[in-house]
Amino acid sequence: MSVPKLEQLSKSVVQGPSLATGAIPKVDWTELPVEFKSGNYAYPAKKDKVEYLNSQKGLYFPNAREWSPEDDDWKFPENWKEIIIKGLAERLNKFRSLKIFMDCCVRCGACADKCHFFLGTGDPRNMPVMRAELLRSIYRNDFTLAGKVLGKMAGGRELTVGVLKEWFMYSYQCTECRRCSVFCPYGIDTAEITMMMRELLHLVGVGINWILEPVSNSNRTGNHMGLQPHTFKDNVDFLADDIENLTGIRITPTFNRKGAEVLFITPSADVFAEPGLYTAMGYLLLFEHIGIDYTWSTYASEGGNFGLFTNNESMKKLNAKMYAEARRLGVKFIIGGECGHMWRVLHQYMDTMNGPADFLEVPKSPMTGTVFSNAASTKMVHISEFTADLIKHGKLSIDKSRNSHVKATFHDSCNPARAMGLLDEPRYILDHVVDWVEMPENTIRERTFCCGSGTGLNTDEIMELRMRSGLPRANAVKYVEDRHGVNTLACVCAIDRATLTSLMGYWNPNVTVCGISELVGNSLVMDGETRGELEEGLRTMVF
Repeated sequence: MSVPKLEQLSKSVVQGPSLATGAIPKVDWTELPVEFKSGNYAYPAKKDKVEYLNSQKGLYFPNAREWSPEDDDWKFPENWKEIIIKGLAERLNKFRSLKIFMDCCVRCGACADKCHFFLGTGDPRNMPVMRAELLRSIYRNDFTLAGKVLGKMAGGRELTVGVLKEWFMYSYQCTECRRCSVFCPYGIDTAEITMMMRELLHLVGVGINWILEPVSNSNRTGNHMGLQPHTFKDNVDFLADDIENLTGIRITPTFNRKGAEVLFITPSADVFAEPGLYTAMGYLLLFEHIGIDYTWSTYASEGGNFGLFTNNESMKKLNAKMYAEARRLGVKFIIGGECGHMWRVLHQYMDTMNGPADFLEVPKSPMTGTVFSNAASTKMVHISEFTADLIKHGKLSIDKSRNSHVKATFHDSCNPARAMGLLDEPRYILDHVVDWVEMPENTIRERTFCCGSGTGLNTDEIMELRMRSGLPRANAVKYVEDRHGVNTLACVCAIDRATLTSLMGYWNPNVTVCGISELVGNSLVMDGETRGELEEGLRTMVF
């Protein structure tokens, strides 16, 4: 869809109807129906993708059909209400945290202005407290004594088709970034509530294609794009060709090699799409530089896990494939690339879903001897942890001037930052390879603003929504661009590299987006290199 001109959208955010400008709703929020129109919703999942997933062992995706959010009839099964209530009951019994989140909110509003969707849209139901209330009101009505007796007076409401439509609208205007949870005095994790709403919707066949198609592809071929093994290998080999053209260094990566010490898994976007391609080139140069014994897999060819945005069963199955491949190849441990949701799944859910991975060894760097005890259970080390350790022990030959064309700032990707605690290692790397500055302190580290398009919302049909929700991050980048001449936004997440590229292109067109490993690759001085003056590092065009 077309996006309003920059001046139009900027004015709309500031002056449009919202609580901030005094546009107080004239009726109770429960009486405001949602309105679906082209551009304000993501396309529903294709029938064949739902049918395929539902046919897979351990997965449940019923009610495959053709439908549109703009239709009055969403073609729910006849017993849809029973399905939803039963599904909610099962999750309340299974997840103690969900019941706590349903019971303990006091509606203090501390979370309200912390959400980038509320800041960008001004819609009251995009306040995290209100988004949770969409589910909490049903919980109160059907699962609490007060709600059963007093109904609306106790904050309860009847489950209707309109409620499900409301859930669909607003559970897909949440990137599960968890910024709101940082500011909640009770530690309520609204992202978990969003996840539950999405799970419940899937029980009656409501999901979006931008999520379910990658889940389907990952289950079928091992990666989001559905790339076949030979295609994945060819893409990596093409990157090795590009490196040789730029540096004179010939790299010959191996694939599916049994007995390798390390299995390397990265988001597939790094091997088929810009700007991730340059990040993958950085990986290849780094591993060649240190001579590590590693292999890629053409079967576990995706670190990203869109199951996180779908349901627990999908998340578990997609995470398991990496460990199944590690077992098959007989490696000692795994190194993982720059990906957000890959690492949230690993650090928050791995042990209770698939782990611990006791058939692997606790990761120990063969170059420095460092034991990564933080990965004692998952047996998987983040590439930034691994690289920072190499730099600390003087194992890399680095020429910082090779990034002289870059003045960087760093975006803390939500999942590695808030879910994994990966805060200092990327900064340590940046200190050694590039000139960079921080964005304002209330927009970084644990308080980082989201890219605005995560959890499968980086689809073009909702581009205006994406630009609105990404505005808080764009504003912080604009601040350092104006004051420090920043021209590059670095991050450690494949989705961020894709979404922030669109965001910067709209709000800050002079700022490019890159991965940390790209900057590392730019700076490495390789033995035997015949590299010329690469004015744009690995992005330099050589003919």
